[in-house]
Amino acid sequence: MKTGRKKKINFSKIYSFKCGKESSRDDHSQIGGPGFSRVVYCNESHDGLESSSRNYVTNYVRTTKYTAASFLPKSLFEQFRRVANFFFLVTGILSFTRLAPYSAVSAIVPLIIVIGATMVKEGIEDWRRKQQDIEMNNRKVKVHSGDGVFNPTEWKNLKVGDVVKVEKDEFFPADLLLLSSSYEDAICYVETMNLDGETNLKLKQALEVTSDLNEDEEIKDFRAVVKCEDPNANLYSFIGSMEIHEQQYPLSPQQLLLRDSKLRNTDHVYGAVIFTGHDTKVMQNSTDPPSKRSKIEKKMDKIIYFLFGVLFLIAFTGSVYFGVVTKNDLKGGHRRWYLQPENAEIFFDPHRAPAAATYHFLTAMLLYSYLIPISLYVSIEIVKVLQSIFINQDVNMYYEETDKPAHARTSNLNEELGQVDTILSDKTGTLTCNSMEFIKCSVAGTAYGYGVTEVEKAMAKKNGSPLKVNGNGLIDDSFGNTKKSTVKGFNFDDDRVMNGHWITEPYSNIIQKFFRLLAVCHTAIPDIDENTGNVTYEAESPDEAAFVIAAREIGFEFFKRTHASVSINELDLVSGKRVERSYKLLNILEFNSTRKRMSVIVRDEEGKLLLLSKGADSVMFERLGKNGREFEEETREHVHEYADAGLRTLILAYRELSEEEFEVFDKKFSEAKNSVSADRDALIDEVTEEVEKDLILLGATAVEDKLQQGVPECIDKLAQAGIKIWVLTGDKLETAINIGYACSLLRQGMKRIAITLENPEITALEKAGDKNAIAKASKQSVLKQITEGKSQVAASNSEAFALIIDGKSLAYALEDNSKKSFLELALSCASVICCRSSPKQKALVTRLVKEGTNRTTLAIGDGANDVGMLQEADIGIGISGVEGMQAVMSSDVAIAQFRFLERLLLVHGHWCYRRISSMICYFFYKNVTFGITLFLYEAYTSFSGQPAYNDWFLSLYNVFFTSLPVIAMGVFDQDVSARFCLKFPLLYQEGVQNLLFTWRRIIGWMLNGVCSALIIFFFCKESLSLPAFKKNGKIAEYQSLGATMYTCVVWVVNCQMALAISYFTLIQHIVIWGGIAFWYVFLLVYGAMSSNFSTTAYKVFVESLAPTPSFYVVTLFVVISALIPYYSYNAIQMRFFPMYHGMIQWIRHEGRSDDPEYCDIVRQRSIRPTTVGFTARSLARTNPLEVKDKQHR
Repeated sequence: MKTGRKKKINFSKIYSFKCGKESSRDDHSQIGGPGFSRVVYCNESHDGLESSSRNYVTNYVRTTKYTAASFLPKSLFEQFRRVANFFFLVTGILSFTRLAPYSAVSAIVPLIIVIGATMVKEGIEDWRRKQQDIEMNNRKVKVHSGDGVFNPTEWKNLKVGDVVKVEKDEFFPADLLLLSSSYEDAICYVETMNLDGETNLKLKQALEVTSDLNEDEEIKDFRAVVKCEDPNANLYSFIGSMEIHEQQYPLSPQQLLLRDSKLRNTDHVYGAVIFTGHDTKVMQNSTDPPSKRSKIEKKMDKIIYFLFGVLFLIAFTGSVYFGVVTKNDLKGGHRRWYLQPENAEIFFDPHRAPAAATYHFLTAMLLYSYLIPISLYVSIEIVKVLQSIFINQDVNMYYEETDKPAHARTSNLNEELGQVDTILSDKTGTLTCNSMEFIKCSVAGTAYGYGVTEVEKAMAKKNGSPLKVNGNGLIDDSFGNTKKSTVKGFNFDDDRVMNGHWITEPYSNIIQKFFRLLAVCHTAIPDIDENTGNVTYEAESPDEAAFVIAAREIGFEFFKRTHASVSINELDLVSGKRVERSYKLLNILEFNSTRKRMSVIVRDEEGKLLLLSKGADSVMFERLGKNGREFEEETREHVHEYADAGLRTLILAYRELSEEEFEVFDKKFSEAKNSVSADRDALIDEVTEEVEKDLILLGATAVEDKLQQGVPECIDKLAQAGIKIWVLTGDKLETAINIGYACSLLRQGMKRIAITLENPEITALEKAGDKNAIAKASKQSVLKQITEGKSQVAASNSEAFALIIDGKSLAYALEDNSKKSFLELALSCASVICCRSSPKQKALVTRLVKEGTNRTTLAIGDGANDVGMLQEADIGIGISGVEGMQAVMSSDVAIAQFRFLERLLLVHGHWCYRRISSMICYFFYKNVTFGITLFLYEAYTSFSGQPAYNDWFLSLYNVFFTSLPVIAMGVFDQDVSARFCLKFPLLYQEGVQNLLFTWRRIIGWMLNGVCSALIIFFFCKESLSLPAFKKNGKIAEYQSLGATMYTCVVWVVNCQMALAISYFTLIQHIVIWGGIAFWYVFLLVYGAMSSNFSTTAYKVFVESLAPTPSFYVVTLFVVISALIPYYSYNAIQMRFFPMYHGMIQWIRHEGRSDDPEYCDIVRQRSIRPTTVGFTARSLARTNPLEVKDKQHR
């Protein structure tokens, strides 16, 4: 039994053109060809017919990286792809041979711990994914099993062609073809949040031919064959046809229900399975994001290779020396008589000295392997994960209005946040709110609306003049206190139009058509509150919602939509009463980025056929008919004024169609829709071009997209930090320029270089229509303008320039022979604004800046059109705003507001960069210190391969005694507080210039390690070589020397950490001093074990070191001596050659942080003539040097 619609639904999105109409002779020539080979036999799988023989994938889905069988080999392969880990694997294998200077167990255990820790981390992450897969694959759905019976079946058992019944609030188990629903007109409502993050519901509708399948019983006789496109990743397209009762019917995205979307506000639907498992569109989209590695991580690999070179060099040098000395053992009176060379094995045989030297080389490589930090990679991974947690939990980046904190989606790029040189930003929804307000309009050549925009206020302030409103009065700063509409999306104020007064206007009939068009030409869905009777709307874009709300507030209330009609309440000009009018909806010609317009074809109650159209001025004016241009000149002027005020404009026009004209169009349009080919969209566009012409102009709308809170202040701080900011937007040039002034990206006195193809020569060629001539002339024009711009910049040394380029020009500027010149010009300008740019151009500009400057680029955006830009940049920042979650899902870090970028970069970015840089430098310092003491001791023992330390001392050095302090440093250290990071943006330049991770600084830390090793070895050796080390008169044996040296190494590297830290926390105190204490506990416990296990450490502390006072004296003396070089260097640098953070630390230390004059002097060191932002703008006005320079010129 058919069931009617039980309640009003407020969410949806119309995709339909004209649904459910059959076409007996459609073009299906592409079926069976490349990309269109899928054939689905619906409801025949239980009959064992043709569908069962097709090898389509099952509906089982696996998102894990590993399986139970592949985890061990694949994970091990991933670990040993790292050159350091592979090296330690080789040394571990060699430790089982006689070449090893230590036991195999002591070499293998640290490697197992480090590799095991990483594998466990990956295993846990993959197990969580596995649990999600199990839960999803085992969900139940009702599947038709024959004779009209539906049985619950697990998702994983679904097959292509099955007919399923999905009930309210259930997820769709596969990509389904909608057959019918619980509504009479076979519509249903779908939530796609899991696919694109959008919360507004989408409306889907089945074909008429299947819409009567309303009961389970009726499904048993249903048979159909679907021929459609092959699996692909495009969520918003579907091309196919259904053959039923020997008739073919075209299919569109309107009938496709995607896996992982949810059925809402509909009791049930019946659907046929078209794509299963990994063929579904959501799984086709689940590709891994591009792999990004930070510049520091890449440089770290080079340092590892450098250390391998050092390791090879000292091993080779020692082996050559060993070979020469071994050969000399044949001579009489040699020093190494105790080796008994005449009876020596191969390792010391003077007769085979070259072989002995080769074996020694391998032994030395094993012994000196401690130069390479085995725990470096895993420690950095731990630190980055913890840093990401701190970013996610920063309450200063939490947006309460939408309940969204910052979210670091990857931890690989934390330190890159502190090295950003250029920010490439979208405008709408990123710099602005993407919350549109209808504020002005132009109808029949008359401008309506008294509102003043944020941009107009900024421009008035820039020009130093008050604002005029319609020429009737002046507005000062107190204007902000005037009345403001309480209706969201509507900020229009004009008594000539409001409250029905438009009836008395000269062109009231055109005003009526204007607002009637706004009320009818859209895809919004109304929702009527049953208690209050108020109508609200769910629209697919903020602009569209603003238009429908504006029409309602003026008196044209859209209140009802069906799949075939639109109903509105409006004021009748004749009777003066409100009447209900219904318009039959015949076609919707959808908006897309190519068409830049949307139209509907409707039949009114009088039987007239009307084409109602709205779109961008760049495409609408050229489609006006000769009799439709009456108000063109005035409207163009108003549109330019609105653009100057930072408003988004659309042109509204209409025409009447004859019955014959509509029939011809409808036939061609149906053929184009039904064409199952790759160029289907192009065919549709071609047909719509023929009907969207000879339009009659009604007027233009203007909506305001306000700047987000804190955007000018954020841009100002980022500019002071030396970061260059580019804006890439699809808006008109004038709109983008004025938004630039409002957010302080442009300033008064800044010279503008505009590259555009809006010139008479190009316009004349466009009218002639010669495409080759247009392309050639356009290319020459762009190259000429770029060259002139470079000359203009070169002629001025101190002036700031802004580069503005439109989309057409940008296409030529990005060509191979001109992009280098374009980039040079852009980099010499203070601000760059790219207008009318397409998503592809945004990505290409980002790639050009990234590759051309070799500096860190950051892209920030909020919409699907920004995804390419985010993935191309070194760092992609997604704004979780109004336009869904596509940008967030493709980003590296997600934030809710643009202003949070200030704290993300200047605070967290700086901290992460400094922490990771210092952490890596310290890692190499402590390992060089340890490795060089081994080398020096082996040299002291005639390069005999004798290690200075016990086997387990060697193994646990990196894993236990020195690992935790360096992790704590990477997580907690702060050179300056967050407040000072924001107060002095200049500090950020340390990361941009990479001052803390230069080769000079890295080699400096390594030399510090060499110096510490020399002091430790020689001081310990000389101190312990005295005749009586113990009370009983015995000298210190090598076990005591080794334990004493090791004690000094542990003390020195931990105390060095204490000196390097700028910000102590309780945790750092615990891990630094606790690490030293743990060494003594370990020495005591390990020495108490059996001598077979503890070997050279057996009771060495209790019997040899602890009772001996000189052990404590030597330790104290060596530690102080080893720290003096670093302390002295640091003190001299801090006092006489401070870095940026050193200056700020001095300000804090001297108590001058509250002295505004002194702080301004320090701050202004970051201001250049080319710096943007309101701070630079105010300095530009008051800088006496600049004034003098201008007077001189």
